[in-house]
Amino acid sequence: GRRDEEEEHHSLETFTFYLSEPLSKERVEGFSDGVYAIVATLLILDICEDNVPDPREVEEKFHGSLLEALSEYGPNYLAYFGSFVTIGLLWFVHHSLFLYVTKATRLMGLLNILSLAFIGGLPLAYQLTSEFAEKSHNEIEAIQVSCVITFFASIFQFAIWTTALLHERETLHPFARYGGKEHAFMFAKLALYPCVSLGVFFLTCLLSEFSTAIFHLMQIVIPFAFLALRIFVRIALTVLRSVMSLSRRKVVLLEEEEACLSPTEPLS
Repeated sequence: GRRDEEEEHHSLETFTFYLSEPLSKERVEGFSDGVYAIVATLLILDICEDNVPDPREVEEKFHGSLLEALSEYGPNYLAYFGSFVTIGLLWFVHHSLFLYVTKATRLMGLLNILSLAFIGGLPLAYQLTSEFAEKSHNEIEAIQVSCVITFFASIFQFAIWTTALLHERETLHPFARYGGKEHAFMFAKLALYPCVSLGVFFLTCLLSEFSTAIFHLMQIVIPFAFLALRIFVRIALTVLRSVMSLSRRKVVLLEEEEACLSPTEPLS
């Protein structure tokens, strides 16, 4: 019985040590960049293969006007642009995250692979949102599947950062640690896509008639949200620091006033 307990305890120690064992940060970044590049290439191939008007159709149906023929594929181009922007922003968040990671662990590598697995599903999300462009129940389901793929791709990135925070002295740059200069901004940046995609998912359930408009609005607004995010975080931190400095000044003034009072005055 004791031998079984010792073996079980040893196996648990080995398992936890295995998850916290260092992993090559450069290999993780290189593999991730390759996956992002392949996914972006697949999107470009999809839009070029299925959404180029036939020359005969341009001549017969649109009287030789290429712009009119391209306008018919407008929803597909919008879906492609939104998917490509989503891939680009998720890569940007991934790059910002590993810019502050000094040492990767095997658990962080596992979470990164899970995130990349859903990143690879973004071409599927594009195909669904472009094929089911008409208002129907299938269109709503296609948009919800796209929201789910985006949510899990981004939530695993957030999990990587949370895992790094558990051992922040070994895995994170001081700027990104708790209380560091970039900590609040990294938290907001990594939480943006999970919150927005989850919110859009529930909005499409409640407002099914406007599901397409809500989904495309999300894809357009998020890039500007990233630009405004740093400004908002900087303003919030400045206000917080000013409030804390004012409270400290009040405490210092009260202590100085008490020190200037004579011993009999505080008693009275």
